[in-house]
Amino acid sequence: MNYIFGPVNSRRLGRSLGIDLFREKICSLNCIYCEVGATTCLTCKRAEYAPTADIISEIDTFCGQAERAAELDFVTVTASGEPTLHSSLGIVIAHLKKATAKPVAVLTNGTLLWDAHVRQELSAADVVIPSLDSALPTGFRKIDRPATCLDLKKIINGLIVFSNEFHGQIWLEVLFAQGINDSDEEVTALCQAAAQMRIDRIQLNTVIRPPLELFARPLAQARMEAIATEFLRHNPTRPVDILSGGAAQEESRAAGQKNCFDLDKAADWQALQDEIVEMLKRRPCTAADINRVFHAGGADRVEQLLDALIRDGLLHKRIHNGRLYYQIGPDEAHL
Repeated sequence: MNYIFGPVNSRRLGRSLGIDLFREKICSLNCIYCEVGATTCLTCKRAEYAPTADIISEIDTFCGQAERAAELDFVTVTASGEPTLHSSLGIVIAHLKKATAKPVAVLTNGTLLWDAHVRQELSAADVVIPSLDSALPTGFRKIDRPATCLDLKKIINGLIVFSNEFHGQIWLEVLFAQGINDSDEEVTALCQAAAQMRIDRIQLNTVIRPPLELFARPLAQARMEAIATEFLRHNPTRPVDILSGGAAQEESRAAGQKNCFDLDKAADWQALQDEIVEMLKRRPCTAADINRVFHAGGADRVEQLLDALIRDGLLHKRIHNGRLYYQIGPDEAHL
């Protein structure tokens, strides 16, 4: 399928089916940490960048598999870029609500929430997860590298307005990169901006997966905890999560799961190969990440299986923050 991926086991949303509205990276930002890659179309213009009828057809095809659909915890609307740029976003969300009877989450960079039409289209979702990486113009330009049509004050005001209109859950995500947007001044400005919003939780992240730019580096756990404490100081009743987890945590989640594929069968191996490649088009993953999704018999077994894809040139390895990732694209691991 071109627009549906997963289901994947999400840290935040459980077993989630992904709906990717684009086939290329169309976005209003070109973030230094983006795991998808460089933005190919940097824009604020909304349009039907992919055929909505094709997206809906794939949703219906998946929902026709009643057993798989019943296992979902969430359906997550995202994009290889920014999903609110898709002019038929509201149609897709409404169709998902009818077709799946599952809660719908939308991942957005929040840059278009000043637009009343976008806010109205998002109103049918159950959870919206916007991001705000900096509340200062210099930090915003450094980490998110926005399209010239964006104004940070307008973006923050849009988040404030949306947060007070929306009746579902709002989880604000903030991603920090070392030496870019992690100063005390930056954190204070973010806390002050968030204080004006009706949000249900704040989720702090750092550069966990291989980023677009090699200079985008993760924060130490101690600094992440200090930032979380600062957010809590401004609002002690609002939960603050630290999303970044270590390798041991990922491995433990991957253990003990039932194998979904009979890898001695050629058809099952080909199906697994195709699904792994589709997932890695959207983000680099470790062997444990892949095993968590496909239950392929453990991370060691996954590494053995991926060797064939590497030999065929379909995948490449990359070391980031001491962990081995598999990705579509150039080999930057220097192994």
